[in-house]
Amino acid sequence: MRQQTAVIIGAGPAGLTAACELLHRSDVRPIVLEKSDLVGGISRTVNYKGNRIDIGGHRFFSKSDRVMNWWLERMPLEASAADAQMIGYQGKSRLVDRSGPGSDLDRGDRVMLLRPRRSRIYFQRTFFDYPIRLSLDTVRKLGPWRMARIGASYARSSLMPIRNEATLEDFFINRFGRELYRTFFESYTEKVWGRPCSEISAEWGAQRIKGLSIGRAIKHALLKPLSRRDVAQKGTETSLIEQFLYPKHGPGQMWELAAEEVESLGGHVIRNHEARHLLTAGDHVLGVEAVDMRSGRTETIAADYVFSTMPIKQLVRAFSDQPPDDLRRISEGLVYRDFITVGLLLKELAVKEQGGLIRDNWIYIQEPDVRVGRMQVYNNWSPYLVVDPSTAWIGLEYFCNEHDDLWVLSDRRMIELAVAEMAKIGIVDPAAVLDATVIRMPKTYPAYFGTYDRFDDLRGWLDRFENLFLLGRNGMHRYNNMDHSMLTAMTAVDNVLAGRTDKSNVWAVNTEQEYHEAQEPETATPASAPCENLQSEEAVDADAVLDRVEATGAQ
Repeated sequence: MRQQTAVIIGAGPAGLTAACELLHRSDVRPIVLEKSDLVGGISRTVNYKGNRIDIGGHRFFSKSDRVMNWWLERMPLEASAADAQMIGYQGKSRLVDRSGPGSDLDRGDRVMLLRPRRSRIYFQRTFFDYPIRLSLDTVRKLGPWRMARIGASYARSSLMPIRNEATLEDFFINRFGRELYRTFFESYTEKVWGRPCSEISAEWGAQRIKGLSIGRAIKHALLKPLSRRDVAQKGTETSLIEQFLYPKHGPGQMWELAAEEVESLGGHVIRNHEARHLLTAGDHVLGVEAVDMRSGRTETIAADYVFSTMPIKQLVRAFSDQPPDDLRRISEGLVYRDFITVGLLLKELAVKEQGGLIRDNWIYIQEPDVRVGRMQVYNNWSPYLVVDPSTAWIGLEYFCNEHDDLWVLSDRRMIELAVAEMAKIGIVDPAAVLDATVIRMPKTYPAYFGTYDRFDDLRGWLDRFENLFLLGRNGMHRYNNMDHSMLTAMTAVDNVLAGRTDKSNVWAVNTEQEYHEAQEPETATPASAPCENLQSEEAVDADAVLDRVEATGAQ
């Protein structure tokens, strides 16, 4: 009986999760095509002279048991100072023993650290807790007059909320009041998206900070001393999480291990290969044409299933049978926001805490007179991200559009700008800079403007291809967290095993307050192939393609 093949476009969290799930639960062989030579997508870890950069910051936290188990099966929690440590989530508990199954004694570096979360806002050259706390310290820093305005504004929004909550500005005002929104949210959010909050859909807020408000923050602060520590922290809004799991050497470590797992189980992760065309017939995708980015050679791989995490704009362009003009205009009108990280290695920061390094994971730069949006302190994500623990290793994050004035700056000019801005706001002394690097990430954030208001029309056309599954952040043009992206992959594989062609359950991930979960399905063989082998003179067997790719890589 012919073995079925799934072509997976992109080796990020969604793509690699789908590959692992297929290998563990079916006889379908996954072939993962990755355009770059690195796996992990925007969740990869960049190694610069031994100092590691986490692009964007990735907390390993989920309200989904399924995702938590998936992570811990591959990277168990580090052993504590005691012989054993009990962790719990969603009412369940698990003992991690130094000498028992799942211990880190035989895992070397393949362990999860349990890290404290701390984020602050930097505003008017002063640090404020984030989430905002109605503490004496906050009152002192803001002053009684501004606090009175914030209180009155919040009361007004509570009593008379904006009924037609259409924009992100409406979303923030309804939850925080107009004054607090203008003080702490407006400038940073507009840095991220490059346009006023009044021009951004409220759906972004519903996806990213749903359920969070001043009232919930107060309740959380009051109940915190009475609550049990819980690794998953179910019932805690994402922006209020106070501890999280983190791979010892950064998020990319998880995905490098996942790629190794795919290869060891008989799947394939083919790097430096870009999916250029999808060959279709009727409501099926028959195969994927990929180009080797090194040699320029093009291969066509027959596919029984296709999982795509590539940006939808590029995916639609790749179809052999193009959609109607109005749908192509929707695709071409989708907007993305791009991302630059400037890594700075410093003798020390100009700002200190108890005489040493500040304890923040990241700091939101709310100052309107600089373009930097956020600062990460990599030392505080994991001490193993830094070669010399006596130095400060930070990431300065800029949000931009591909080919705009920031994007086209040379690395040297970008570093000069970052150092000058951090000196201007009093966080960095230029004389303390030891080294620096620049990383550019295109299409980091799918935006909820442009033609997004007509996205459902395009989705309907894409969903008609029965064996095509769109996954992840860019694959669905949805601002998902890493665990949401993984859940879309798991749900899509569930559908393959069940022979389900309706994709509504995949799109339902991250649309409600609780993450959608399913019972762990039994290992199964998927339904019969939805289509025959690609009928084309250019088509070749997947094994032949892999042989050629491996030969090319060995040259």
